[in-house]
Amino acid sequence: MRLVTLPGDGVGPEVTREAVKILTEVCDVHGIDLSVEEHLVGGTAIRNAGSPLPDSTATACSTADAVLLGAVGDPEFDDLLPEQRPEIGLLKLRQVLGGFANLRPARAVPALVDSSPLRREIFEGTDLLIVRELLGGLYFGQPRGFRNEDTEAFNTMVYSEEEIRRVARVAFQAAQNRRGKVTSVDKANVLETSRLWRQTVESVGKEFPGVELDHLFVDACAMHLVTDPRRFDVILTENLFGDILSDEAAVLTGSLGMLASATIGGPIDLFEPVHGSAPDIAGRGIANPLGAIASAAMLLRYTGGHEIAARSIEDAMTSVLDEGYRTPDIARGSGETIVSTEEMGSHVAKRAADNSQSSLAYHAV
Repeated sequence: MRLVTLPGDGVGPEVTREAVKILTEVCDVHGIDLSVEEHLVGGTAIRNAGSPLPDSTATACSTADAVLLGAVGDPEFDDLLPEQRPEIGLLKLRQVLGGFANLRPARAVPALVDSSPLRREIFEGTDLLIVRELLGGLYFGQPRGFRNEDTEAFNTMVYSEEEIRRVARVAFQAAQNRRGKVTSVDKANVLETSRLWRQTVESVGKEFPGVELDHLFVDACAMHLVTDPRRFDVILTENLFGDILSDEAAVLTGSLGMLASATIGGPIDLFEPVHGSAPDIAGRGIANPLGAIASAAMLLRYTGGHEIAARSIEDAMTSVLDEGYRTPDIARGSGETIVSTEEMGSHVAKRAADNSQSSLAYHAV
């Protein structure tokens, strides 16, 4: 498995380093042939190569099996035009890789359930996955622009049946390996694109008779996420709605530092933690690497097809948290041991390797 890493900006290099450390450890135990190649992206790439996505980076990524991204964003470049800023490197990268489905899990980790802004009895047991269409809709539709001497602005929301169909299949396939339910989110009472969305999703659903399908308007979904998040298994939605709802779901867990994401469907998969570059804490060794580590687990699952290896990492994260180890962002009270970014990575790496050895021994028997 050939992996390209893009540590990027801010805390990106710190958390990526720990994720790669654990990937290397687990792959070694499982006999997975892993090669890792590092390249520039974002503000670091502007500073060193004059572009947020250098040609050498794009070429390396386009020939990899998967890409692991740290974070993109640097206040040093805030005065540049939007098309020149570090973030444009990420948008261009997504287009190069061609992934159309963004997967963002959010679940209640037992050791951290009281860190959620929701009451324990509401949030406990939550385990959901948001599948967001990533290359269509309002963000990419044409025409767009300004008119009447820039006193009016307009965007166009466009979806084709095929764009909807392909991302819907990703959601239904994910549900087959989870609890067997898809909630499709739209605004079919107002938008023509949503009416097409709903009828197309229903058509795809017939291909998966073992998966239950229901529909929610986006405003109702936003409400249920904070009043009854346990009702959801897989949430399927279009680009704009998914952007908003996935951030809402993310904050329920108590820290963005815990959350992973995957962008799949194209020739090369992209994995990245949800959090930003956090330049205010960069270099201090206090960033939470668990989102990047969880992204590495998703990489093993979705790109490598190594479910046992992926679970060994996820179970290791749970064990470390159960034992009371915390980075500062998830520390809440007494009985906890505050650790650095590197220390958290080392604890997870050790337990992941132990889990892998145990899994291999069990399956050998």
